[in-house]
Amino acid sequence: MDKKRQEKKEQFDNTQQKSSAAKILIIVAVVVLAGLAGFFVLTQPATDSIASVKSINGEVRIDLSQINDGQAHYFSFAAKDAVIPFFVIKSVDGVMRAAFDACDVCYREKKGYRQEGDQMVCNNCNMKFRSDLINVVKGGCNPAPLNRRIDGQQLVILDTDILKGAWYFGG
Repeated sequence: MDKKRQEKKEQFDNTQQKSSAAKILIIVAVVVLAGLAGFFVLTQPATDSIASVKSINGEVRIDLSQINDGQAHYFSFAAKDAVIPFFVIKSVDGVMRAAFDACDVCYREKKGYRQEGDQMVCNNCNMKFRSDLINVVKGGCNPAPLNRRIDGQQLVILDTDILKGAWYFGG
């Protein structure tokens, strides 16, 4: 009888161990999923920080006072077939730079870039790019350059130049 009781006890203990292991596995899975969700949220630009811009007489004009702080500023331009996001940043060398929020390699993922210090980081592959090389180095995973010029106290981008990037975003 003791042997039978011992077998039952072992069977009960094994069931408890399996139950504990399952609970630990579920907790680990929840923590991993929460971490991934947090990473995804943190690597995307906040949608309320994306300003919509419009073309007037074929030009988009942005006051320099709004964008000359060394931070990446995100904008979107509504085209006929697509919304075209881009960013503007004043790099450490004092140059105003502009690029589509996409690159030749990762554009299909539609994740764009985030800023980390003086670098723009691809939200898809995590490659880092110095801001003072935006509009200088082209191709690959570099931010796709966007032509721009300064006119007085405004950054000017031709809407035709913005429209050239529509293919990155489905247009």
